[in-house]
Parts: sequence; structure tokens; C-alpha cells
Amino acid sequence: MAHPEVFELPDDVAYFNTASLAPQLKAVRTAAETALDRRARPWAIGSADWFSDVERLRELFAAIVGADAGEIALVPATSYGFATAARNLPCGRVVVLAEEYPSGIYTWRAAGAELITVSREPGQSWAGAVEAAVDERVDVVSVPNVHWTDGSLVDLPRVAAAARAADAALVIDASQSAGVMPLDVAALKPDFLIAVGYKWLLGPLGLGYLYADPRHHDGAPIEQNWINRAGSEDFARLVDYRDEYQPGARRFDMGQRTSFVLTPMAIAALTQVLAWGVERIGAELAGVTERIAAGFGVSADRGPHILGIAPAPSAAALAAEGCIAAMRGDSLRISPHLHITEDDVARLRAALERA
Repeated sequence: MAHPEVFELPDDVAYFNTASLAPQLKAVRTAAETALDRRARPWAIGSADWFSDVERLRELFAAIVGADAGEIALVPATSYGFATAARNLPCGRVVVLAEEYPSGIYTWRAAGAELITVSREPGQSWAGAVEAAVDERVDVVSVPNVHWTDGSLVDLPRVAAAARAADAALVIDASQSAGVMPLDVAALKPDFLIAVGYKWLLGPLGLGYLYADPRHHDGAPIEQNWINRAGSEDFARLVDYRDEYQPGARRFDMGQRTSFVLTPMAIAALTQVLAWGVERIGAELAGVTERIAAGFGVSADRGPHILGIAPAPSAAALAAEGCIAAMRGDSLRISPHLHITEDDVARLRAALERA
């Protein structure tokens, strides 16, 4: 199911760094150019346009995580989503993974949390390590679906069950899995789930997503802006200041959420992800990463789309041969998408063997 023809990549680059920044879809560029043309005619943009595309985008991301559109807020970054979660949850003791992505760690620290950092013993899964650390003293379990450095798997159903048993809140950073691994918030029941749009969701920088469970829909947003207030659709009456918010998770939306350029780009990206199907994307990438990993001693306990090689060969040496990957922690992180061809895989394997 490789589709290199829909991405903007030259033939001399084998790009294996989606986990950092996704290759751009041609449809996303087209959406951006169309949006810029539209933005050049502000007189043609009506009051309804400040809301319509935003609601379409909310629906698309909701479909990816099994939510309702009203449970999705639009945020600029992972850090914004974590800040919203921290503002609305008790943060006495928070369980996190060792060497986890910095934005969550910094946010929980700033909230005054005592971090309970879990590491894996030899042969232990991440879920097993989290289960061993969670007890009734824990307020929040904050985990990803796969570890960002090497793609090692976090069994979310097990972690969610452990959090519920301890009456702890669950916060999921799905930035490295939304769009390529199935997620079902109805089953997992997280308090909050956060995902950036520019990795596996193939969209632009500056626009991400926050799922908020309905039990938090009366919570406190981290900013006060006009568009998330009730009645904001009536521009003439914005001078009638309202204490009430828009329904559902919309109260957590960032200011300037409309973003007449970024929003159409994100819509084009999520439309393509859903057209391919999350499960089909994951299944295809599982085959790609298995062919890359063969013979390099890579653990099978990982997501289908990311692998880490350690001890790591030089990313710079690979780049000199046109193969782009990244060092994260002690691992060379390899993260393909559907642009990767069999020639790209062969080229990377040859470069790895030489390195």
C-alpha cells in the first residue's frame, strides 16, 4: 500500500523520520495554497467561516480516536494540552515513563507534582512497570502509546485498568500513535488525550488536538478568548460579555483557533489518513519496519511504525547516503510512512550494514 506519489519527496532521499516531522502530502500543500488565495480576499470571509472548518476538523480527529466532535478541543501544541490537563486534575503524584518526551515532564513539574518515574527491568514491559508503580497514592498516570525514543509499546488497556483500579486520572500523549495505531477513548476512558498534528496525522505545525472526557467539560481553560464563549457566533453581540462557554471541550480551544491556513491543511491531512484507514496504515508500516529490523536485534515489543536500533550507528553517516533517521536517547529511531518504497528499505539496510 505504499503511496510515494502523494507525498512531496525527491527520489534521492529515503526519509525515515516521520516521528519528528511528517513528509508533506501534496494535498496538504494544495490546501495551503487555496487557503492563502482565500485569505487574500478577507471581504469574502463571513462570520460563519470562523466556525465551519473548525467543526469539520473536530469531527475528523474525533473519528480517529473514537470520540464525539464535542469532546475535542483544538490546541497549538502538546504542551498546551498538558497544561490544560494539569490545570484540571490533582497533581500531587504523577507516574511517568523514564526518558519520556519533555513537554509533559516539564508541565507536571511546573504544576508542583512529585514525579514517579518508572523504568523497565530486563524482560519487563512498560505496562508491567507502570502497574508496579501505581497505587492509591497516585493522582495521575501520564503515558504515551509508544515510547518516543524507540517505539517500545505501552499497553494502554492494561495501564488504563491500573489507573482506574487506583482511582487515578489517565492522561495519554498520542502524538506518536494517533493516525497509525487504533485508539478508542470510549474503551480506554482517559481523562485527557493529546496529539500533535504534524507527525503521524500528516498535518501542519501549530495545530494539535485535545480529547477531554465529558466529566471535565465544566473545567477551567488555560486562556480566556472570545471564540470559546457562548454566543460568539453573533459578532454584533460580542460586546455582551458572557460567562458561559461553548459546549463540550470547546472551552479548551486555543485563541485564534480558526487559523484560515492551518485548518484547511489539517483537514486535508486527516481526510487522507481516514481514507487510507488507521488500521491499514499500521499494518502496512508493520511490514516495512519488520523488513528494516530483520537481523538488527530489534525488540518485537514495539509499535508497528517505529523502531530503535541500539547501539546506534551514526545518523550523520546514514544521511550522507541519503537515508534520514534521528537519534533519540541511545537509539537510532527509524519511523517510515507510506511514502517508503522497497528501494528505500534496501537502501537503508545497506547503509545500516555499512555503518
